[in-house]
Amino acid sequence: MTTLRERKTNRKAILRSLYGAVEHNRPEVSGAALRDELGLPDEDLSAACAYLADEGLISVDWTSHRTPAAVSLTHEGVRLMEQQEEEQEDKGEKAQEEQSDN
Repeated sequence: MTTLRERKTNRKAILRSLYGAVEHNRPEVSGAALRDELGLPDEDLSAACAYLADEGLISVDWTSHRTPAAVSLTHEGVRLMEQQEEEQEDKGEKAQEEQSDN
């Protein structure tokens, strides 16, 4: 049984991987490639993908075994990842400003 922290970490890793794929003009990633890249067991990958799909952040084509065949970010998923990227950039700029003030 995975912990809440592990489940959240798995979901974040999936979103980051898919966002990276979008940046490299690969809008869709195979479930097997995602599983191999992240080193997740099928059941953890499936659970994380089901959660993210229910949240409207990813789109999943499922196999007959209920494992992801293909996964892609939705428009909402891209917007969320862009927002997080902007927030990290803002934090970095703020930290640089504070360092130069000292």
